[in-house]
Amino acid sequence: MIPLSVPNLAGNEWKYVKDCLDTNWVSSVGSYVNQFEEMTAAFTHTKKAVATSNGTAALHISLMLAGVKQGDLVVCPNITFVAPVNVIKYLGADPVLIDVDAYTWQLDVQLLENFLSHNCDEEEDGVYHKESGKRVSAIVPVHVLGNMVDMDQLMALSKKFNIPVVEDATEALGSSYKGQPAGSMGLFGCLSYNGNKIITTGGGGMILTNDEALGKKAKHLTTQAKSDPMEYFHDEVGYNYRLVNILAAMGVAQMEQLPGFIGRKRAIAAMYNEGLKNIPGFMGQALTEGVVANCWLYTAAFSKSRDLLEFLNKNGIQTRPFWVPMNRLPAFKNDIYYSEADISNMVYEQCLSLPCSTNITDEEVKSVIAKIQEFYA
Repeated sequence: MIPLSVPNLAGNEWKYVKDCLDTNWVSSVGSYVNQFEEMTAAFTHTKKAVATSNGTAALHISLMLAGVKQGDLVVCPNITFVAPVNVIKYLGADPVLIDVDAYTWQLDVQLLENFLSHNCDEEEDGVYHKESGKRVSAIVPVHVLGNMVDMDQLMALSKKFNIPVVEDATEALGSSYKGQPAGSMGLFGCLSYNGNKIITTGGGGMILTNDEALGKKAKHLTTQAKSDPMEYFHDEVGYNYRLVNILAAMGVAQMEQLPGFIGRKRAIAAMYNEGLKNIPGFMGQALTEGVVANCWLYTAAFSKSRDLLEFLNKNGIQTRPFWVPMNRLPAFKNDIYYSEADISNMVYEQCLSLPCSTNITDEEVKSVIAKIQEFYA
């Protein structure tokens, strides 16, 4: 079996984890947590990074601090992993699902502008959806597959309508838009270190912000809102969202290897793009202008995609379909879906993700390409 996307633990992971075990610093306190946060803030050009138990926790706290309240609406793309839309529901809000661009598969910012301009009213205390009367309190662009949303256009909309942006950069660590790292442009950015991400701590996440006061508040809330170093005094409702030291140790080791991982992901994507370019119906993901992508999970559109999916998996090549559009999931089927041509459904039906672990060999990539060519022969 050639796996889809697995961790690459080829650095100092064993050394740093052993250090945690040898010193007994395995839980939520320890030097590796601070080091991991500092390394990530430096890499993403942000002033504050707060480590969390997972990317969903990072999104939860970020949206809360961005001001999302019960009964609000929060903008999110219709093609995304489910986590950000779940988080919107955690807060008692509802998503506004915006269709995606047909080529980049990112949130269609022009479509969003149309929604805000024609379906909403601007009032002194915010932007309100005309039909429901609900306030639109945040925008969550998801940088799908390591590509990125058109952030110039999106941030202009954010400023025009005074709606904060929380970047879901969970797939885009190492990507940049016109030289600015993913996760560094919104009020908050969020990262994930799940096992299939470009670096992993097994599970874990990170909140990024350039607002130091909000960063301090995020740290406070993620550590049970304990406000006294000695007494167990908690000054508000807090959350047990801390990343433990033993996992942060893995994160430090992974961060040391990140530039090499990004280079390898880009090389894999280039091999696939070249080897598959003559396949009938093939279309790779187009990059948003100004984006240098980390090429996290290689995904492309194919004709007869479900037949190809079955063929590759039967031949030991782990291949996966794209995410089911959010408007087709039971939990969100009654929420607002704003679309002109339902691009999301087309992308879902045609796209497959191919093996692209950072430790996949060139020979394995070539064998995947050869099997796909065999299928279409």
